[in-house]
Amino acid sequence: MAGKILHVLNAGNEIGEAPIWVPEEGRLYWVDTEGSRIFSYRPADGARESYAVTLPVTALLRRRGGGWVLVTKKGLAFWDQNSGVCGLIADPTADDDELCFNDGAVDRQGRIVAGTMNFVNHIRPDGRLYGLDGKLELAELDSGISVANGIGFSPDGRTMYVSEQFKGRILAYDYDTAVGKPSGRRIFAEVPPEEGLPDGIIVDAEGCIWNGRWGGSTIARYSPDGKLDRKYALPVETGTCLAFGGEKLDELYITTAWYGMDAAGREAQPYAGDLFVLRPGVSGVVEPRFAG
Repeated sequence: MAGKILHVLNAGNEIGEAPIWVPEEGRLYWVDTEGSRIFSYRPADGARESYAVTLPVTALLRRRGGGWVLVTKKGLAFWDQNSGVCGLIADPTADDDELCFNDGAVDRQGRIVAGTMNFVNHIRPDGRLYGLDGKLELAELDSGISVANGIGFSPDGRTMYVSEQFKGRILAYDYDTAVGKPSGRRIFAEVPPEEGLPDGIIVDAEGCIWNGRWGGSTIARYSPDGKLDRKYALPVETGTCLAFGGEKLDELYITTAWYGMDAAGREAQPYAGDLFVLRPGVSGVVEPRFAG
């Protein structure tokens, strides 16, 4: 299994995204952004669950006190796992018919950073980053981004990485852990067009940055100085997002998508939209929980 991407299960997600490992449950959770559904999988016995939600979910994050926060196309919301009901917290995009939230992560201190996009014209630099603190106070952190996608933090929390998807690059910021503010925006890595567009980000225990790719049939790992460290061929065109899981956090789970494929494309890639796993020989860290 080491170094080889393996098929885990048939999920059939139109756009599988935002996997997150819950150690106390031994389960991986993830979403289908086009189906308003959340899924879970327990590798120990193969148990699977599916949950309908009342908002179009794009990412899910855990809370310190238990439960979940969702990033949805309609804003940030709490999710009641039993009822499926979502309680909206905030949506600064509500007055613009072309903008929506897209992805999010929790910093090492327990704040949420979430990104937005123009879903009508992706290349327009209308994407913004927002921060939500434990008091549920929302602040704009940055703007002028052509789809603010995958977000991750270095192990010490002092560097933030963001996929600027439709510019084909990963950005890096200095991150003030005391107040939750990014600064010093710069290009961390550029993705060649033939390798697709940068999508989800996860940072491993060594501080290296893993990046999913929309198209290009690859995933990649970068060293903290922005140098390409590894590439892995994926057996489907699009590997969206990644999460470390397993008992030792040494299994890298990969969500995928079939969005935009015609019938011939789906026939040629029958596993598009399914869940995959890689043992890369490195481990992840337990992702932080939201303090609110």
